[in-house]
Amino acid sequence: MQEREYREGDTVLAYRSEGGEITVTGCRGRAWRVQVPGRIDELPVTALDKKCFLSCKDLREILLPEGICRIGDWAFAYCTSLERVVMPGRPVTLGRSLFLECGSLQSIETGTDPETGYGRLLAAAVTGMEAPYLMEPGAVGGEEWLYKWDARLRAVMEEDDREGYSKQVLCGEEDYGSTDLEAFLSGRRRKKVRLAMLRLLWDGGLQEPFREYLRAYLKNHTKGCAGEEAWLVLWQEYPEDHRRRQLFLDCGCAQAGNLEDMLADVGEDHPELKAALLRCRQGTDPGGDFFSQLSL
Repeated sequence: MQEREYREGDTVLAYRSEGGEITVTGCRGRAWRVQVPGRIDELPVTALDKKCFLSCKDLREILLPEGICRIGDWAFAYCTSLERVVMPGRPVTLGRSLFLECGSLQSIETGTDPETGYGRLLAAAVTGMEAPYLMEPGAVGGEEWLYKWDARLRAVMEEDDREGYSKQVLCGEEDYGSTDLEAFLSGRRRKKVRLAMLRLLWDGGLQEPFREYLRAYLKNHTKGCAGEEAWLVLWQEYPEDHRRRQLFLDCGCAQAGNLEDMLADVGEDHPELKAALLRCRQGTDPGGDFFSQLSL
């Protein structure tokens, strides 16, 4: 069956027509944003073929039409810059390993209000929690879906930090870059911190006992603890993120015994983070935006 091409701007989509429907089979071009049309040649676009967007390194955002019913295996695999995907908010037949090695993916939106953060939870499920079974577009944000998401997160949080280290040693530096045990353990704890922060920030349906469990994990991994990953993630990865900064402080991660060390780490960088820590040291409200206090 002959393939044709659909062009829009810098994007070229290959497609085929079959049974009065269109299947997109590939993509060329260097566009960072692709919006798959709902119709081509006056026929509905209903499917993405396997490997459709495989290794599109420049792609950061893709929007799919509501008429999509099927997405094939590895459709977005190795799209290493991909950050946001918008999918239909109803059941879709999904292939395997859709987002394999999509390490930049931040949100998979499936018809829910972006303000709920469910798109961020879904992205974390398939990239950070190895839970592809949570790719249920029609169920995302529902009570049962959130229960399953939290159950998977708890399993991740309770895993021994050494889990997987023996495999890394066996595969060696060629595959993993390092066989250093302490670096491996810290990486595992950083992952747990990121997930705990994410769930606490987007907390729809979060049960109180689990909320306290996650807050305690952050507090037990702040500056001055045996593992300082909660502080390292905030300082090194999200120093300008007001919500994460506030969460860190609300969880009691900044205390009299570690404030000076944190301030020393920050130095003259990241003025908002430094100002929040200084307010905390002075016994004032650690919340709020530093620069907003300068305006009258």
